[in-house]
Amino acid sequence: MKKISLCALAIAAASFASAAQAQSTVTLYGLIDAGVAYSSNAGGAHQFAAMSGALNGSRWGLKGEEDLGGGLKAIFVLESGFSVMTGALGQNTREFGRQAFVGLSSNQYGSFTLGRQYDSVVDYLGPLALNGTQYGGTIASHPYDNDNLNNSFRISNSVKFQSVDYNGFKFGGLYGFSNEAGGFSDNRAYSLGASYAFGGLKFAAGYLQLNGEGSSNTSGAVSTDSTFTAGRQRTYGAGVNYAFGAANLGFVFTQTQLSDASMISTSRSGTSSGIALDGSARFTNFEVNARYNLTPALTVSGAYTYTDASLKGVKPKYNQLTLQTDYLLSKRTDVYAEAAYQHVSDTGNSGIGADISGFSASSSSSQVVGTVGIRHRF
Repeated sequence: MKKISLCALAIAAASFASAAQAQSTVTLYGLIDAGVAYSSNAGGAHQFAAMSGALNGSRWGLKGEEDLGGGLKAIFVLESGFSVMTGALGQNTREFGRQAFVGLSSNQYGSFTLGRQYDSVVDYLGPLALNGTQYGGTIASHPYDNDNLNNSFRISNSVKFQSVDYNGFKFGGLYGFSNEAGGFSDNRAYSLGASYAFGGLKFAAGYLQLNGEGSSNTSGAVSTDSTFTAGRQRTYGAGVNYAFGAANLGFVFTQTQLSDASMISTSRSGTSSGIALDGSARFTNFEVNARYNLTPALTVSGAYTYTDASLKGVKPKYNQLTLQTDYLLSKRTDVYAEAAYQHVSDTGNSGIGADISGFSASSSSSQVVGTVGIRHRF
């Protein structure tokens, strides 16, 4: 009898341990992107450089969930960006600068999270563009990443809702607090987005508004990593993708409008300076992209972007072509080669030159860049 009781107790303990393990999980993950790059004109000279994150920013993170029962889970993500070439932290030396949030997820309604997070333009419209994805990355960004599709900044102090999938339709929204007493709208953010998928077709749209970028309130929603110093930024856009067989075609439209603007930060382009603005600016971007799987391991992709802008009293026109080929060595490791060409016209005496993201700005109206590298995911 005692033997039977001890055996039953051991079985019950093992079952409890197994159930507890199934109810709570924590996953370590990451991506390391390293390569060698070339620019035809980086501040007036040719440049060869070892680069981290030429396509996708190197990062590591922890994500976890706890089953609370009834289809409800507690979730969290902590994600840190870094340079694999120097070991330095990214996102202005933040420990978890890419993402840091905690919240609840419901199988019936969606998720509600709090922390440092992506805005709704990035969440819903971003996957339809070539830039910011594994098929184009940083080099394919629209000038100065003016619409943030490449995640130049995240939203701190934010609360966010994302719905479940309703037969292909998803939606969400975010609000980032300024956290300033007596300054509710000083450095705050809010955004909305939605997507719909039907067969091989996918549609998406998003809106983002920032108030008081670059203000003295550095503890607000968007602080030292913002692209622009402006009283208000409005970014909106829409796009469509169509997948058929081994091919995928896409079109994305975005527009960014700035008011009370004084500066474009170019620090992410390898310089510490910026471009002064005179109160207002506008960027209208049209991107056509495509990718094709030649084999299960070999992919080619490309994009053409036309940007019609208005800043510094002129109306520059940016034309950029980006091409990439990628080969999978395994499910986790791939090697790539990517090149881009950008030409800007109608700049007058503004001093504006070509500026491909990830590289120092050109001293002329044209710039050619290229990179070869390796990515490993874990």
